[in-house]
Parts: sequence; C-alpha cells; structure tokens
Amino acid sequence: MTKNTQVSVSQAPRASGLDPDIWPGFGNLRSEMDRLFEVFEPRGWFGRSLPALGQDLAALRLAPAVDLVEKNGGYELSAELPGLDAENVEVKLAGGVLTIRGEKKEAKDEERKDYHLSERRWGSFLRQIRLPEDVDDSKIEASFANGVLTVSLPKSEKAIAAEKKIEIRAA
Repeated sequence: MTKNTQVSVSQAPRASGLDPDIWPGFGNLRSEMDRLFEVFEPRGWFGRSLPALGQDLAALRLAPAVDLVEKNGGYELSAELPGLDAENVEVKLAGGVLTIRGEKKEAKDEERKDYHLSERRWGSFLRQIRLPEDVDDSKIEASFANGVLTVSLPKSEKAIAAEKKIEIRAA
C-alpha cells in the first residue's frame, strides 16, 4: 500500500539569485548587460578593430585628444601625441579643414639567457577639424614638443578689425 504525501511545489530560484519582486531594477540591469555582451563577437575583444561597432568607432580610439582655445588674437590648437616624433606627424590645411595625420611604429626586442621578448605595436590616426572662418591661412604655424603638437591659428586682420566690444549695463 502506498502512502500519498503532499509535496509543496514552488518556482525554482532564478539563476541570478535575485527575487524580482524584491529587486525589480536588477532584473532589468541584468537583461541589459546580457544584451550588451551579445553585441560583441568573442574574437573582437582581442583584435585590432571593433567589428561590432563599425570602423568609425575603431578610428576614434586612435584619434588624439585635441583642445582648441581662443587667445592672443587668434586660436591655439593642441593635440596630445605621446610616443610620436615630429617626423611621424603631418599637418595640412585644405578647404578650411585642418588635418592632423600620424603613424606610430614601435618595435622592442629583448633577448636574454632564459627568454626572448619581441613586441610590435603600430597604428595610424587621422583627425580633421573645421577651422573658424576668421583664421588667416597664410600665418598658420605648428610646433611639436614633449608629445604635444601645437598649431597657432591667428585671426585675419579683417576679423580682428571687425570685432566690437559690447558694453554691459547694470540692470
């Protein structure tokens, strides 16, 4: 003779271990994180490009940080280019667009009794900045020191003469 026993049935715990009724926001966070990680291909983490995000974003990661400030009757552009020499950087102006282009090639070989180390790193970048219309193209100068490219962009005489100071009245 078999004896009938009542067994309580409940829902199995979630894999995350979080009760959605107690922590509703974490379920959404977990779903979004899973979705984000599905976007990337596993081989993309270690490659030289970002295939899932497109070539535009891959180019951005090599683009130098640039500051453009107005001072001394013109503008000054500075670009951080650590590890580069002036010979590896090119600055051009065409159609009101300043183009900064460069390439970094680095090789390191180290050989000792118990090991041999060989590393190669390289990459190129291109950064284009549309210049203000009041820049005098004929007087642009560039200098490079300590990994920083500085481009002096003086305003034209006509632009300086057209500036007008506006008086501010107290209200």
